[in-house]
Amino acid sequence: MSEKEQPLLPARPRVGLALGSGSARGWAHIGIIQALEERGIEIDVVAGTSIGALVGGAYVSGALKEFGDWVRTLTTKDVFGLMDFTFSGGVVKGEKLFGFFEKLHSNPNIEDLEKRFVTVATDMKSGREVWISKGPVLDAARASCALPGLFSPLQHQRRWMLDGGLVNPVPVSAARAFGADVVIAVNLNAQLVGAHLSRQTPPEGGDSDEDRSLWQKMTHYFSSQDGGPPGFFDVVASSVNIMQDRITRSRMAGDPPEVTLIPLLEDFALMDFHRAGEAIDEGYRLVERHEGDIFAWVGAPDADRV
Repeated sequence: MSEKEQPLLPARPRVGLALGSGSARGWAHIGIIQALEERGIEIDVVAGTSIGALVGGAYVSGALKEFGDWVRTLTTKDVFGLMDFTFSGGVVKGEKLFGFFEKLHSNPNIEDLEKRFVTVATDMKSGREVWISKGPVLDAARASCALPGLFSPLQHQRRWMLDGGLVNPVPVSAARAFGADVVIAVNLNAQLVGAHLSRQTPPEGGDSDEDRSLWQKMTHYFSSQDGGPPGFFDVVASSVNIMQDRITRSRMAGDPPEVTLIPLLEDFALMDFHRAGEAIDEGYRLVERHEGDIFAWVGAPDADRV
């Protein structure tokens, strides 16, 4: 059979990414997306919960490379500086972090994006799962990131929103609803149980001992000491981890993705945002390890299709 007579393959499936919640472990999403793009895999739909909503928002806005380069530079002092402490609904308001991100990157409306994008949040009053697929990208991401006890809730369309991980930690269902034929899910919750919220590591490179002293006082108050009762951070982290692990198992059993990627970051605490380089590199390696499974579902990127 001549080359011209070779039959064309069926049209490629619409590929969706379900980027799960998991706080600092979510930097692995960056490496996963970068590895998929390098292999020519076109992503049509992005659904994100919590940190997955933030990274997904950077990706669909065209700012993933710059965002990844920035988070790789974060130190514990930088992370500490981005926290705007409050005790009104949470320990951190989150305005500094998202305000800083908005200054560095664009914040387009979801309706104007080339890719379909949706974030998952939880209505605080009704407990219902809310999908946000309109309006500014960062608003949709911030509404999904209100981790109970840590980030304050956000009011969105007159409703107070909590973290989407409370109801749908790995949003496979949202990716399918927005048109994905094949869903690649990133589950950050498989190794969460037993992880703590923050390592007791003071900020590096402080101008004086004041920075270190403040960090140490805060972690001493909020975290448990060896052999002592659990601290505030430990209770919050363990409770959220257990809940999200159980919900993830249930949701993914009922609606399994075609490909599940689980970053091996068991030693990551939830607030280890300064270890972005490790998480991004693990995400990249994860795609390398599962390349065969991914191509089996999405097809070779250079194949001739109808």
